[in-house]
Amino acid sequence: MRLKLDLQFFADAEEKTEKATPKKREDERNKGKVAKSQDVNTAFLLFFCFMILFVFGSFMLNHMMALYQHTFTEYIHWDLSINSVNQVMMEAFIEMATILAPVMTVAIIAGLAANFTQIGFLFTTEPLKFDLKKIDPIQGTKKVFSTRALVELLKSLLKIVFIGAITFFVIWIFKDDMMMLAFKTPENAIGFFGEVTIIMGVAAAIALLFLSVLDYVYQRYDFEKNIKMSKKDVKDEHKNMEGDPLIKSKRKERQREIATRRMMSEVPSADVVITNPTHYAIAVKYDETSAAAPFIVAKGAHQIALKIKDVAKANHVVTVENRPLAKELYDTIEIGDEIPEAFYKAVAEILAYVYRLEKKV
Repeated sequence: MRLKLDLQFFADAEEKTEKATPKKREDERNKGKVAKSQDVNTAFLLFFCFMILFVFGSFMLNHMMALYQHTFTEYIHWDLSINSVNQVMMEAFIEMATILAPVMTVAIIAGLAANFTQIGFLFTTEPLKFDLKKIDPIQGTKKVFSTRALVELLKSLLKIVFIGAITFFVIWIFKDDMMMLAFKTPENAIGFFGEVTIIMGVAAAIALLFLSVLDYVYQRYDFEKNIKMSKKDVKDEHKNMEGDPLIKSKRKERQREIATRRMMSEVPSADVVITNPTHYAIAVKYDETSAAAPFIVAKGAHQIALKIKDVAKANHVVTVENRPLAKELYDTIEIGDEIPEAFYKAVAEILAYVYRLEKKV
């Protein structure tokens, strides 16, 4: 029975039921793992590219016609040489770059906009690092027969059906005009096909954008499920962030030891140590060149108080017993602080006694 309970405890501890912490999300983001739908990028790209073709179509047609005419009226008569070939290639390259520049510019902007809309600004080289797990055949087989692979298959079939139906619908609308193409000029026929193509492209892009929204919702759901943490993971992360309690306590103890040693090193320079005598010890120093009033160089209770008195005795620092004053000074003043005005008279009397004792006055 006990074994069964232990197994149940470990199973519950390892089960990923907790939402990912902000640190976990940040770590995953730094690795390039984010909720992202590639269909959103494709939809943005298609839509804006077809729109730019609609806007700049005549501009691109004119430049292509100019290049065609120039080729068969000028280039065809040039002598074949290295210089002439270089010039033809350079001019053709510049002309093609001019034709494609609007489409390429919009494609880059659309791609950046689609990514920024989904995940914001993110630059990381982590996904580019070589990882043997990416070429592991066993892992690859698991991915092929996974739930995600099934979802991707259904999504691809849905895209084919949607886009196929839209394409057929657009062609069906313009079927009569297509039948009459034999009576049109080549220029009008090309213009008609260009118009129909743009309509089909924009309609398909809108349909794909609709599907991409659904895909993005699924990708976010799948991402959130994959980055879930077990209770043990949350506890371990908290330990890593805050530090193991045992190590943390040892670190604090070490810091206290260092602070105590530093404080003890100041006791030999004190003028007097005021004691309780068994509970408190406060080392007081007066240096009129550095402070306007006496100040505390060390204080402690119980064991630390005994150490202060031992150091004072070893260095011939006078110890004076004043129980109420020692208690008040310990409770109200920190190390390095000057004595408040309320204690001036009591401390001055003790310092005067010490100076007389040491024959300083």
